[in-house]
Amino acid sequence: MEVLENDKLELVQDFIPKAMDYSRYRKLVSELAKLGKTTGPNQSEAMINYTKLSDRRMVRWEKTFNISEEIQEKLTHLDRELTFLVLTESWCGDAAASLPILQKIAESTPKIDLKVVLRDESLELMDAFLTNGARSIPKVIVLDNSQQEIVGEWGPRPSLATKMVEDYKAEHGKLTDEFKQELQLWYNKDKGQNILQDILKLLALE
Repeated sequence: MEVLENDKLELVQDFIPKAMDYSRYRKLVSELAKLGKTTGPNQSEAMINYTKLSDRRMVRWEKTFNISEEIQEKLTHLDRELTFLVLTESWCGDAAASLPILQKIAESTPKIDLKVVLRDESLELMDAFLTNGARSIPKVIVLDNSQQEIVGEWGPRPSLATKMVEDYKAEHGKLTDEFKQELQLWYNKDKGQNILQDILKLLALE
């Protein structure tokens, strides 16, 4: 059943006060990786290993991704204050590549506040923002704080990676582990630029 826009807005408003900031989320992921745990109900060895991998990837992105002065200048011209509410989990490879970029964007302007909630603790919210009927993460919900209006969504992948996934699924039926490795290599080669361009386009700055 489709969720009405007013109901979506109420859900977002309800979840923002419960959300973590980025530093708290990163501390959580790092602690779980050290303890051999993961977010979510599935505490399998595979999911724990994905969390450890995500933690390492996020550390790398935090160190290597930088926003140019030109882009920072664009971000200063935002004419409204926004909240980016992100649904994610520690084991998600796409989130590990995306969240550090989103945080760097938010750090570049006082007009964006990044908040994080865990998908499996926020299923009511997640189910209002499905992607092709699936609980795909990360999912970014953009709220205009003054107008109290949802003005955009992004995720679970940058636009070029989304096309890669769709093309691969069309040809092979499902994503293989080999393809997922190729996708991570693409993220590394792209260096966060596609995510950055997607967000600038979403904010009407590109």
